[in-house]
Amino acid sequence: MKEVKIVKPQKEHFLEILSLLRQLWKDKVLNERRLSEVFESGLSSSFQEFRIAIHTDRIVGFASLTIKNSLWQGGYLGHIDELVVDERFRGEGVGTRLLDEMIKVSKERSCKKIELDSAFHRKEAHRFYESKGFENRAFVFSKDL
Repeated sequence: MKEVKIVKPQKEHFLEILSLLRQLWKDKVLNERRLSEVFESGLSSSFQEFRIAIHTDRIVGFASLTIKNSLWQGGYLGHIDELVVDERFRGEGVGTRLLDEMIKVSKERSCKKIELDSAFHRKEAHRFYESKGFENRAFVFSKDL
């Protein structure tokens, strides 16, 4: 496992995080200005948490978490919105460190459950999450507005 630090990002980390998001969403055209606004809003939000993994002064992973009040859970639910590791660092334990941090944060924020969604084609990611105790319990339905 490569040595990494897990820390909260700052505004100036956005461009490095954007390069990771490009790896995550290879087929999506990303609006840099809009994503920057969303990122900055999340930095100051009371219901979002961001973490980065740093290896020798380089960001090699990013995770975001949204805390929501859930009637279904009868309390708070943590939802991992993004978790991405630089392709050159996958299989080195960085994803596990980020996932463990998001679980820790969810517990600290009194969440009853943590969940995430993952696209059908991300078979390796599915195996990773299942190996960490996550179960596939639902489909996600979405509609553009």
